[in-house]
Amino acid sequence: MSRFFSDVFLALVHYPVTNKRGEVVVTALTTLDLHDISRAAVTYGVRGFYVVTPLDAHKELAARMWRHWTEGYGSTYNPLRGEALRNSRVVDTVADAVAAATREAGRPPVVVATTARDVSRPRLSYEVLRRQLQESGGAYLLLFGTGWGLAEEILLKADQVLDPIYGPTPYNHLSVRSAVAITLDRLLGLRGGEENFRQGTE
Repeated sequence: MSRFFSDVFLALVHYPVTNKRGEVVVTALTTLDLHDISRAAVTYGVRGFYVVTPLDAHKELAARMWRHWTEGYGSTYNPLRGEALRNSRVVDTVADAVAAATREAGRPPVVVATTARDVSRPRLSYEVLRRQLQESGGAYLLLFGTGWGLAEEILLKADQVLDPIYGPTPYNHLSVRSAVAITLDRLLGLRGGEENFRQGTE
């Protein structure tokens, strides 16, 4: 049961993203990212998790992992892992992720990009986006970049760009798994007095 009236989707983007020199590249897909982000997505009630990569080798790696945990030995060894992974799928492009979310939600999502880099356009605070998720009744697709972050073309096409995650130090290079978990908790996590929603008694 959820107290949020909006459908939330997320996408882990492996292309187009940048490397440390600012070049647009395809980054490697890691099964650890897929495992951990899938589990976070289900925990916070995300409706769909899309892994964006154009490479056939990446797609086959993901397919082998999903088969192991949803159909093979892993499905009996750790059923909870398979439960989380059933909420995820691979798509070729960010546009494909938008189209998939549109089909599942029945309406186009508001595309929200995340980045730790400076951008020239206005940013959206977590507080404002959390309120939108609670009140708008729309669909939202959160984009997370691998490598050194989403390419500029994705940031420019997004409907909104979310504030960066800052700690009390100048260091700001979180793993994407950490960034996803922090973002989902800020936007969808229960706060004081909301326990009844988790228990299904409200």
